[in-house]
Amino acid sequence: MHTISAISEPLNDDAVGDESTVADDGATPRGATVMIAVLVMSAFVMILNETVLSVALRDLTVDLHVSTTTVQWLTSGFLLTMAVVIPTTGFLLERFTPRQIFLVSLTMFSVGTLLSALAPGFAVLLVGRVVQACGTAVMLPMLMTTVMRLVPPARRGATMGTITIVIAVAPALGPTIGGAVLSSLSWRWMFLLVLPLSLISLAVGAVRMRLGGDTRMVPLDAFSVLLSAIGFGGVLYGLSSIGESGGGGQLIEPWIPIVVGVIALAAFVARQLVLQRGDRALLDLRPLTHRPFVVALALSALLFMCLLAVSSILLPLYLQTVLRTSTFVSGLAVLPGGLVLGLLGRPVGRLFDRYGARPLVIPGALATAVALWLFTTLGEHSPLGLVIGIHVLLMAGLGTMMTPLMTESLGALPDHLYSHGSAILATLQQVAGAFGTAVFVTVASLGTSHASGAPDAAGLHTAFLVAGVLGVLVFVAALFVRRPRSPQAAAKA
Repeated sequence: MHTISAISEPLNDDAVGDESTVADDGATPRGATVMIAVLVMSAFVMILNETVLSVALRDLTVDLHVSTTTVQWLTSGFLLTMAVVIPTTGFLLERFTPRQIFLVSLTMFSVGTLLSALAPGFAVLLVGRVVQACGTAVMLPMLMTTVMRLVPPARRGATMGTITIVIAVAPALGPTIGGAVLSSLSWRWMFLLVLPLSLISLAVGAVRMRLGGDTRMVPLDAFSVLLSAIGFGGVLYGLSSIGESGGGGQLIEPWIPIVVGVIALAAFVARQLVLQRGDRALLDLRPLTHRPFVVALALSALLFMCLLAVSSILLPLYLQTVLRTSTFVSGLAVLPGGLVLGLLGRPVGRLFDRYGARPLVIPGALATAVALWLFTTLGEHSPLGLVIGIHVLLMAGLGTMMTPLMTESLGALPDHLYSHGSAILATLQQVAGAFGTAVFVTVASLGTSHASGAPDAAGLHTAFLVAGVLGVLVFVAALFVRRPRSPQAAAKA
């Protein structure tokens, strides 16, 4: 038995509410729709908080009397915690009911937000961020798993399109909202404004989140948790160190935690392969035996490298370093692309429900590759409108691919592997983002014409060339996405 009953089984009143059952005509139950909306709202608030603090780091160094290297841990610590906790969500979603996980997740996030808002110094603020991250890490895999369990296959694409808004628009809006708050208020208001939203989500979820379901007494393998923490934490810390320093200036050489992390990950994988024979794995790796899941997973990794490294790192660097725009203007310049990425979520999801992934992924991959190569044509006198237009094209390409790939990857799995598949997908997104950031920042630093190593026009041009090669890989990988099966073949399967 698993956390949530399979969609083909009727849900009882306690599971989804007094008036909701799974409809025979393939419609989503009314109670399930409300619960998914609550989860989406909660995840949006939590993931928005992941990037909202990025523009406040300079103010925090002054207010808290710490160095720039130290204050960076408010972001790195958040991401490291996410990388450590997400691999355990497959276990958590089998061991506890979605209602229990939701209430604990939102409570932890709210407590962490309050701690951060009232923090008298850096140490308490860092603890608050770590507590926030513990709550955030569980929410997105739970949201994806719940959609796959409650929404009929014919409507999953449109619903997963909503999750694209959470994944893409929330991080894109974070720096813009943070800059707007800092223009007239102190950094504490970044948390004080989020706290009521999280408390409202918690209150609504406590009343409407009636999703129960059966749980399974899965034993917790403490050694797997330790290997996961060392492995994913070490790799992400090393990659983040490279990205933050441009390849130097660290107390610990970045390659050391990366090597330790890779060794721990190898041991973690070997242990999971043994434990999953008795359904006792912390993170079941059997989703990787399904070809459509692996193809979609690899493409998703490349997509998140483009999304986080190119859109969130290289482009703002180009705008501020080469075009000499202000922080506020550079934030506004990337906003249209982020909005396009989010607005495409549900329309693309509906097209996926009708035509499958391949007719959407291949054109999206072509648009992504073209946009990445167009970035290599930018120079010191390029008009801002052209930069915004290329970025919108990039986001449109990514938006055409993201929803189909998420739905395709999880839809290829049997229902009892949804929770582990979503955990693998979310973990890879974190690692791919950190890896992309490290690679592109290092390339930009090595290609610079300045002795200081600070990225300039030459270095950024080199980094955009590497991004163009990445775009070609995206297009080639998209060709491996299979054509959708006929309804007769799907029914037979």
